[in-house]
Amino acid sequence: MAAPHPESWTRITPEGLYCEPGGFHIDPARPVPRAIISHGHSDHARPDHDAVLATPETLAIMTARLGEGRAGRQQQALPYHQTLVQNGVRVTLVPAGHVLGSAQVVLEWQGSRLVVSGDYKRQPDPTCAPFEPVPCDVFVTEATFALPVFRHPPLRHEVQRLLESVALFPQRAHLVGCYALGKCQRLIAGLREAGWDRPLYLHGAQAAMCRLYESHGIALGELRPVPCPQKRGETVLAGEIVLAPPSAEANPWARRLTDPVTALASGWMRVRQRAKARGVELPLVISDHADWDDLLATCAEVEAPEVWVTHGREEALIHALAARGVRGRALHLIGREEDEGGDPLLAEEEAAA
Repeated sequence: MAAPHPESWTRITPEGLYCEPGGFHIDPARPVPRAIISHGHSDHARPDHDAVLATPETLAIMTARLGEGRAGRQQQALPYHQTLVQNGVRVTLVPAGHVLGSAQVVLEWQGSRLVVSGDYKRQPDPTCAPFEPVPCDVFVTEATFALPVFRHPPLRHEVQRLLESVALFPQRAHLVGCYALGKCQRLIAGLREAGWDRPLYLHGAQAAMCRLYESHGIALGELRPVPCPQKRGETVLAGEIVLAPPSAEANPWARRLTDPVTALASGWMRVRQRAKARGVELPLVISDHADWDDLLATCAEVEAPEVWVTHGREEALIHALAARGVRGRALHLIGREEDEGGDPLLAEEEAAA
């Protein structure tokens, strides 16, 4: 007897992707009785579910951001590569390479395997476990940067551009907009690897998540809060690097910095018009999502004859997969509006801060 196709035991509900035999949703957009959460960004980790299953790191992130009462009334930690059986459905979490604790959700039922990748990237990142391809019958992929124009350079390349700008303008502060969860810590790690051993200065919105990363063994070096000027009209941190939410340059808070060079770390900075519209002086193409080439390479690696595509450029990716003999399907999940996957110039951390 042939194994049932995953389409026969999952369905899209107003809350999101639902596994019928298991009785749970994956990254639901609304409160549900049972949820599996792929990672801690708030467009995936919503509050007020009755029961939540995730990696220990994701549960810690959810608790830090949502509070004890809203991060799941019951929490169950499932470390990478351990398996739990829920109503006959085998559930395993494997690394997604997106942010600390991010996981692909591997579901197996009656000989059929579905992998829900969540958000993922394939570039090296010392602040989280790397993506692991899992062969499957159906692969669910994001499509945030699923256009050929989006090809992300190595992190070291963009970090070097930042350091060159600091050397060129030592009389100015450098204000780098980056998401508080994942992007900030990855950029810090990249700066340390490039030899920047001076303190890095953080907006308050970034500090708490950096402390959480450090509590999970991720060394980030010396981090300091941005000081207040001692005198009225005085500015601070000329020649230093300040990491803040992407909206910080438009906030009165930034006026304390000495003639700041505004930078923004985002995969969307590949599009010059978007950098220009935002007034970004130093666009840094740094993303925690897979680019066009890595999306196609990943779909090939998992060897799935069918790929379900969600939140992003579904049509372009589905067309490219069809040319490779892979059937594509757009899931059209709702509620994926944050991180780089939604409004490209607004960070979810701004609201969280």
